[in-house]
Amino acid sequence: MQQKKDAPLRSDAQRNRERILEVALAELTCSADAPLSAIAKKAGVGQGTFYRHFPNREALVLEVYRYEVQQLAETAAQLLETRAPDRALREWMDRFAQYSMAKAGLADALGKATARGTLAALGHGPVTAAITLLLNANEEAGTIRPGVTPDDFVLAIAGLWQIDPHSDWQPRAARLLDLVMDGLRAGAPGSGVRG
Repeated sequence: MQQKKDAPLRSDAQRNRERILEVALAELTCSADAPLSAIAKKAGVGQGTFYRHFPNREALVLEVYRYEVQQLAETAAQLLETRAPDRALREWMDRFAQYSMAKAGLADALGKATARGTLAALGHGPVTAAITLLLNANEEAGTIRPGVTPDDFVLAIAGLWQIDPHSDWQPRAARLLDLVMDGLRAGAPGSGVRG
């Protein structure tokens, strides 16, 4: 009996899938050509289980990318639950930088797996929703200037993609993101600084 495509996975199947994705992320980051059999073995699943979840390399690589984007997007709401809006935004920016640098390590695998347009479409919705959530919370709290759009935000942090992920990128990214955060705060109702 075959499972419906959109039916939820059983808890053990879900655990297997997540384990495969975690191992695949690590292995594909190290080597775009990591054998699928090695990924299955390190994840502790048999070949049949592996191929039931991911019938080919492209399916696996696309799902690793989608999974990473979803994890990043979900952290926005989690941060807002426990931090002030401006702190949540700045911490999310750090996580976005970490994701961007890690994704650079996956670039080879992503490039070999599929067309660039497909990848952009997979990531755009969840990331834009996370950015919108954070910007709205900050605008309501008066911690950033009013009227900043997700597109404005992405343009402001675009310098991240100019940083070599194989260098000591963390200090450079932190300085860039601090500058962006300072710019977002300029002109905020409570800042006293005109933008």
